[in-house]
Amino acid sequence: MFDFFSEIKWEYLYDFDLAIESLPFLLEGLRVTLIIAGFSMVFALIIGIIVGIARMSKLAIFRLPAKFYISFMRGTPLLVFVFILYYGLPVIGIEFESSIVAAIVGVSFNFAAYLAEVVRSAISSVPKGQWEAAETLQMSYFQTLRRIIIPQATRIAVPPTFNIFMDVLKGTSLASVITVQELLYSGRLIAGRTYDSMTMYITVAIIYWLVSIVIGAIQSRLEIRYNRYLAKG
Repeated sequence: MFDFFSEIKWEYLYDFDLAIESLPFLLEGLRVTLIIAGFSMVFALIIGIIVGIARMSKLAIFRLPAKFYISFMRGTPLLVFVFILYYGLPVIGIEFESSIVAAIVGVSFNFAAYLAEVVRSAISSVPKGQWEAAETLQMSYFQTLRRIIIPQATRIAVPPTFNIFMDVLKGTSLASVITVQELLYSGRLIAGRTYDSMTMYITVAIIYWLVSIVIGAIQSRLEIRYNRYLAKG
């Protein structure tokens, strides 16, 4: 066992000089990653709220398509869906302006299905008495959602929503397969040029990790804020 460790060339495990030298190029890739992740998070949240509410509708015309959408997106890999968008749709004459747009659309629609389930479970967790109270006040369905249900459901939905946001960030790495020069793709370019894959991929992993820590910190602050509001209420 000790012979095995003694044979490892530790000096080749991580080249700090190469990592520092490559940082500007990697940060440019990170900028693209954050653009894709940012737009995808916003669009996925909007679509997820709409689909989640439709999933709970008593009308089959809304409920069944939403149920099918959630089932399909959760049951197929994101990479396959991105391939369908970028390589499949041009066959029928539909092409995206750029690979970045295709990546945003793919990530948004895929993770919207997961957010739809978060929305549905959060709304379902609000006591039915809240609905009944709103009904006695002659509030409409959408008024009840906007003024009573959603504010309460938001506090419940914050932790799982931010967990999905972290998955969105990491999911953007799949955009590299359609030649989007995001963080992982940038790391691959440097690794191919320098033949030092270990240093580059460790550096890329650290950058992803640091961004995830920032997202986690935002999540914690929001949880504290909503819990404080609940306590005051």
